[in-house]
Amino acid sequence: MKNLASNDAYRKFFVEIKQKIQQAQVKATVTVNQQLLVLYWEIGTEIIQRQKTSSWGDKVLEQLSSDLKKAFPDMKGFSTRNLKYMRRFARNYPHFEIGQAPLAQISWYHNITLLQKCPDKKERLFYAQKALQNGWSRNIMVHQIDLQLYHRQGKAISNFETTLPAPQSDMAQQILKDPYILDFLDLKEDVVERELEDAIMNHIMKFLLELGVGFAFVGRQYKVVADDEDYAIDLLFYHLHLRCYVVIDLKMKDFKPEYAGKMNFYLSAVDDQVKKEWDNPSIGMILCRGRKNVKVEYALKDINKPIGISEYQLTDLIPKDLKSKLPSIEDLERELMDVKMEEE
Repeated sequence: MKNLASNDAYRKFFVEIKQKIQQAQVKATVTVNQQLLVLYWEIGTEIIQRQKTSSWGDKVLEQLSSDLKKAFPDMKGFSTRNLKYMRRFARNYPHFEIGQAPLAQISWYHNITLLQKCPDKKERLFYAQKALQNGWSRNIMVHQIDLQLYHRQGKAISNFETTLPAPQSDMAQQILKDPYILDFLDLKEDVVERELEDAIMNHIMKFLLELGVGFAFVGRQYKVVADDEDYAIDLLFYHLHLRCYVVIDLKMKDFKPEYAGKMNFYLSAVDDQVKKEWDNPSIGMILCRGRKNVKVEYALKDINKPIGISEYQLTDLIPKDLKSKLPSIEDLERELMDVKMEEE
């Protein structure tokens, strides 16, 4: 038995079987979750219809809750409060269908949170899609909502539309945010660029969380050579979904036109010295303290390398009293590493 357990062929066989079981478990969980959402939507719809045709008012929810708990003592979710959420869910999605992804594929707890925190339907669908794509737990989704990801995602100024083919141009645009929230660095306003870079490296996991899913760190002060001279790129990443290198240049000042020319030089060097034949063209991100749109647009207009310009903020957007109620960054890091979404 010990010999078999250490046999490479057997271990590969075991891993394959284990993966099949895990995939089946995920499918079963998704199916159960979808059935539960349909049930809750149907209950909510019935409550709305009955309250329209009767004078029961909200007192019926208390009675219904009590009766359902007695009828199904082993089932949870029939509190008066949850019945109100079912009604609210049905009211917000009057034509809800099981195939209405992504709402039907995220948990009931995710859906409740979206109804509480996002009055706009498009915004709710945005976060639902992100939660589904990235495997966000509810806590991570709440964190992203409080950091206003919906209003920052894809908002950077870039020339991607003219320098990258579709659909890569759209995908590249969506990985950029504006502004980037770097309050976790705990820096003063008058720091120099090297101090900013040092702080990012000391909090690389937190910086990766802010960059978003798909970024892999490659190097700091990454060397490229031209005419026997060394040039150092502030930060170099690889994006797993875009299949390309991402060059990040950090600036402690507002955007200047010469920043674009320098980034164009870096991208040419990376594409020539680092990029492989199977990689897509590298893209550049210039993170600066501020920018004027017209100045940025002129600077990027005739450059043939894909470059995006974003601002960053060192101050905290979230009030301290609210931030104390949010999960810590360590909690978020652990949840990102966990493949399974926690159910509460």
